[in-house]
Amino acid sequence: MKILLVGASGIIGKAVADRLSVIHEVISVGYRGGDFQVNLGSKPSIEELFKAVGTLDAVVCTAGAADFAPFSDLDDAAYDLALSNKLMGQINLVRVGQNYVSDGGSFTLTAGILSREPMAGSVVISMANGALESFARAASLELERGLRVNTVSPIFVKETMKMMGMDPTLGLSAADTARAYQAAVEGDFNGDTLDTPDFARAS
Repeated sequence: MKILLVGASGIIGKAVADRLSVIHEVISVGYRGGDFQVNLGSKPSIEELFKAVGTLDAVVCTAGAADFAPFSDLDDAAYDLALSNKLMGQINLVRVGQNYVSDGGSFTLTAGILSREPMAGSVVISMANGALESFARAASLELERGLRVNTVSPIFVKETMKMMGMDPTLGLSAADTARAYQAAVEGDFNGDTLDTPDFARAS
């Protein structure tokens, strides 16, 4: 399969690229690096990306910006960033990309466990994650030509936790996290939220 991977330079993105590129052609996309560049917060940028890349079999996104901050510190810009980038950026990958993905192809978006297990400081991230899960469930009922759309819900990634000075014991490695993305691309899931620990344990 020819797979477009947005966010390929991130910790999860690199692991997903390593896993998928074993048997698939992976086109890496980043904000600055990668084979192509895109600004998720700009629909015109997304449109230019798909025009440049052409026909695909799958789109995977491991990117999406949103701030982690106390509720009382969140200003309009923080909400706008989460809504325009993490939420609508990924939704627009589907809206625009449906015209470029082959019959039976798929979209895999990234939400996160904070949609169902929020913590202090996660308001805008939890908001965007929950909306993405709901979007995928609803859009899966209407996408045509056998196209599928799912979200992957990562828990904290060990590598990120170490960088933040957190105890990584309860996290999941990026490599194990990538297994859920592979399942979303290669399986027959549609409208589902794939929790990454489930696929790490099953492998």
